[in-house]
Amino acid sequence: MNALARETLRQSIQDKWERLRSYLDERARRLWAATEARAIGYGGIQRVHQATGIAHKTIRTALRELVGSEQEVAVRKTSLRLRKPGGGRKKLTTLYPNLLSDLECLIDPDTRGDPQSALRWSSKSLQKLKAALQMKGYSLSHQSVGVLLGQLGYSLQANQKVKEGSDHPDRDTQFAYINERTKSLQQAGQPVISVDCKKKEILGDFKNGGHEWNPAGHPDAVRVHDFMDKELGKAICESAFGALSRPYGVYDVCKNRGFVNVGIDHDTAAFAVASIERWWEDVGKRMYPDAKELQIMADGGGSNASRSRLWKICLQGLSDRTGLSIHVCHFPPGTSKWNKIEHRMFSYITLNWRGRPLTSLAVIISLIGSTTTQTGLCIDAALDTKAYPTRIVVSETQLSEVNLERHTFHGEWNYTIRPKKRELIS
Repeated sequence: MNALARETLRQSIQDKWERLRSYLDERARRLWAATEARAIGYGGIQRVHQATGIAHKTIRTALRELVGSEQEVAVRKTSLRLRKPGGGRKKLTTLYPNLLSDLECLIDPDTRGDPQSALRWSSKSLQKLKAALQMKGYSLSHQSVGVLLGQLGYSLQANQKVKEGSDHPDRDTQFAYINERTKSLQQAGQPVISVDCKKKEILGDFKNGGHEWNPAGHPDAVRVHDFMDKELGKAICESAFGALSRPYGVYDVCKNRGFVNVGIDHDTAAFAVASIERWWEDVGKRMYPDAKELQIMADGGGSNASRSRLWKICLQGLSDRTGLSIHVCHFPPGTSKWNKIEHRMFSYITLNWRGRPLTSLAVIISLIGSTTTQTGLCIDAALDTKAYPTRIVVSETQLSEVNLERHTFHGEWNYTIRPKKRELIS
């Protein structure tokens, strides 16, 4: 065979190889190469090797496969193996018998390894786990680490909020106690309110979470950074002295009606009680003209904290001015999210002003006042421009003058403040 014929033969084999190789698996490729080599005859293995790059040894092995008896061929047709038993790359767990146990020690050092391991206090990414295993003498990629973690039953997990901040043993009993007192006062036609402070909101053309319908391609333009201008201040945060304040809300459980007192100074117990008194003067006494008692449900912390002396002093003043006996029930520690005002009033205010910059106090008051629901919720809003100084010290003597009656069940959470006698007031 001359040089031209050899080149023509090589081109023909190479052309068929390029066309077929992507459709054939490993076993079919070597059998096809062996068939071509046998068809050429003497020198066929070399010609096929030059045209395809398939090793001589692989082609000879395939020729032996083609020579088998009819019975052996039938057995090979039913077999799914592409290689002989034991062929191919060995599994990492076969090469390294201790790999899985060493990896589990790294991923869970509290129970299986050294609690002082560096990975105990840093990110357990695939790259860092790979580096730690390589320091132990293992050779593998970070993708292989991910596969091994799956075999061990691990997966990427985010934190899940399931633990309560404080699981007080009398938590459920306190809620039952509040419920019984609320029902009793409701049946007697006395007001029951839930109070709390809403989160601070920046006043100005700043981004507000959520989406609102606007002409396509014309969203409201807001500032890139939430840096507040001193001349704007905050509607509920940042007075001239840099203190924080928030809108204080009052939710009437019986009437499904709310009131928000939007302050521009500090969030103190005096501000909280002033907000309750403003609700009573503007709304409450018209709704309950014959009221003699007032039930307040409040969180255990913040401006209306159960341990706040100023809170009790201010409530005594409110009781004296209104003539109401004020019953206070605080929620147990870590349970503020069950305060009715949170999910019956504040959540709807947030929905109503979603996607809208709170550019002025007038906008805030208007958006709060226009908040309604299908169940009949309506909210009144007012602006409070008074100053509420901080760090007011209440002495033991002042506290002892409060006409306070602690309830038998958890008196630190449940108490009643009654009006003082007229002669004591004068």
